[in-house]
Amino acid sequence: MPATQAPAIVYYGDDFTGATDTLGTAARAGLRALLFLKTPDAARLAQAGPLDVLGIAGAARAMAPEAMQAELAPVAALFRSLGARVLHYKTCSTFDSAPHIGSIGAAMRALRGAVEQPWTAIVGGQPNIGRHCLFGNLFAAAGAGGEVFRIDRHPTMSRHPVTPMHEADLRLHLAKQGLAGVRSIPFTAASRGPQVLGEALQHALRPDAGNTTEAVLFDVADAPQLAAIGQVLWAEARRATLLAVGPSSVVDALAGTLGTRAGAQADPRRTGPARGPVLVLAGSLSPVTARQVAAARSFDTVWLDAPRLAQRDAATLERHARDIAQGLARGRNVLACTRPANEAPTGADNEVDAQALSRAGGDLLARVLAMAPLQRVGIAGGDTSSHAVQALDAWGLSYVADMGAGASLCRVHSDDAALDGMEIMLKGGQMGSDDVFERLVHGDAGSAVSSRNC
Repeated sequence: MPATQAPAIVYYGDDFTGATDTLGTAARAGLRALLFLKTPDAARLAQAGPLDVLGIAGAARAMAPEAMQAELAPVAALFRSLGARVLHYKTCSTFDSAPHIGSIGAAMRALRGAVEQPWTAIVGGQPNIGRHCLFGNLFAAAGAGGEVFRIDRHPTMSRHPVTPMHEADLRLHLAKQGLAGVRSIPFTAASRGPQVLGEALQHALRPDAGNTTEAVLFDVADAPQLAAIGQVLWAEARRATLLAVGPSSVVDALAGTLGTRAGAQADPRRTGPARGPVLVLAGSLSPVTARQVAAARSFDTVWLDAPRLAQRDAATLERHARDIAQGLARGRNVLACTRPANEAPTGADNEVDAQALSRAGGDLLARVLAMAPLQRVGIAGGDTSSHAVQALDAWGLSYVADMGAGASLCRVHSDDAALDGMEIMLKGGQMGSDDVFERLVHGDAGSAVSSRNC
């Protein structure tokens, strides 16, 4: 890609749901954005045309550090070759990670050599989905508009089956992942504007007793503070390329500055009704997804045998795929999920290999689509979404419409004509309003529709 067409930002999403949220954030700001499902080659880049934001979706949050190093090496090389200014490692907004899996510290070490700045920016909150960082401590809402908890007391994230959050201070959380030199800038600096914030940054970067600063954590209490953070980060990135870590708020912060650069205007696109039956695969066990399942009145429900699917039992997968495809062929919307909405978590949930179940979900989706091609699909669950999209013969996603905070409807780009143009919504277990599955069927009128489809 010629330097005159270099994107301002290259980002890697550590799971597919988060990657599409960042795609939507950029597109809604009017920026030219495309999400690739693996690191693109020169032909794919030429096919995409000029971009302001180039995304790469991955599954690093489910990887060990050694695998993350191999996964991120091509991303670093692409960033250097394109001439972009900001390399964004997109984390989950709850920063759930651990030294042995999905390590944010390992990701930063893998990517740091691709940029010129010796320090890394960490944006600690995403207010539009109820994530706030105050004096280095992370707080998160329990679902859209729900009660806000300190992350180590959050009813779901403190008990995450793979990466439970037991520490709210992100500096201490990241120190366990090998990042000892993280300084924090309080939200009180950002609230006073970019000049004060810039001065606070320079103070944080000064060596202290001979120790250099590896990273600077920016508090985010509310959305207006992101504008000041974006101005300061872009000024630093223009001087020397910068690695930025955090949720979609990194792109949100930079969008105001980049909008002027690209002549962008905010994108008003909204969700239209589906053109045919809809399949939703709900692999998340979160209470938020359970409420969404309970509110999905326009669907026939198929309860999946999670233990057998996790054991990769071929007969069980084939039976479920056939049942789902038959329902879709009759014109019914189908919701396939791993646990009844009114059933509380049990010890049996912990006995199911979550990663194996997520991979089986991808196999199930691919098998269903081979039997019954669709125009619109929804996937609930971060790991389930990542494995589901990886199971498809697709190379990219572009933004279609907003499905509510933390969820975007996207268009699939594929060399397979049966998949190309299919619309897909990927959402994390904690994301979306209670009626998000209804909206997937009926569009923005979905919240007013309560009858079952016929």
